[in-house]
Amino acid sequence: MRNKDDKQPKEDLEFVKEEENPKPNYIFQKTGITKLGFVIILTILILIIVGIFLSGMFFTSPMDV
Repeated sequence: MRNKDDKQPKEDLEFVKEEENPKPNYIFQKTGITKLGFVIILTILILIIVGIFLSGMFFTSPMDV
């Protein structure tokens, strides 16, 4: 049984792993598939924002016809 006073060891987790740095703890790796995934997600988010903006313009037009 562990002692309750033991502390958790310091984590050395990094956000992005460089290709020439062989670390086991990372979230994203700088590779082509990660960059492609980022571009795809960014494009989808931009399309959603543009769609919301355009739908707001069409559906909030004045009713003075």
